[in-house]
Amino acid sequence: MKLKLLTWDVKDTLVRLTCSVGEQYSAVAKSFGIHLEPKVLESSFHKVYRVQNKLFPNYGLNRGLSSQQWWTDVVKQTFRHCGINEDCTLNFIAENLYRDYSMVKNWEVLPGVQETLYQCRQLGLRLAVISNFDQRLDQILDHCNLGHHFEFILTSEMAGVAKPDVQIFQKALLMAKVMPQHAAHIGDNYINDYLGARDAGMQSYLIQQGGYHDSCERQVPKKHILQSPCQVLTIFERE
Repeated sequence: MKLKLLTWDVKDTLVRLTCSVGEQYSAVAKSFGIHLEPKVLESSFHKVYRVQNKLFPNYGLNRGLSSQQWWTDVVKQTFRHCGINEDCTLNFIAENLYRDYSMVKNWEVLPGVQETLYQCRQLGLRLAVISNFDQRLDQILDHCNLGHHFEFILTSEMAGVAKPDVQIFQKALLMAKVMPQHAAHIGDNYINDYLGARDAGMQSYLIQQGGYHDSCERQVPKKHILQSPCQVLTIFERE
């Protein structure tokens, strides 16, 4: 079946952070006179993030939160768990981090991505993004010189639902006016990307730049595993 639409995940599929969360949090905190080890902040962040995402999934949209409020709470709780409780300072740190994570200095485009997206378009494929991200994603992709490749960028904040919910994939298909059998999705998460898209009737492929990562992913046929974005083009060579 000829593909017409190719949708992409973003983080760790097209771009990645230039440094760890702990390193970035530590650097910003240092500018406010707070000295904490990156590994301490990294550990605290992951604990807080898991709880926050469970209590307020998809940035707490159904609970009346904005994504910036959601992230502000994550940052403040991360530092509070490390013994920092000055609310005014924590607000400033949270504001700086929220702004900084939309800047190109904190992101790098993965090798081969720019060329792959260009070649996909040359083949006549329509490209779009489906990502569990917030409203900053358009700005991030533009700053990384990737935004122009996509017809639209659908974030979970915009859609009101997050992957792997089939509704976010269905919304993308409606926006593109493409039937699911004519669309494929590419991402690095087995549940959110690979299974989510297939549950919506799309084809899907799993990017695993370091090989298989867990037992679930061993259920994915080898022909659906891509070692890098560059290998996407082999999909069309097989057709």
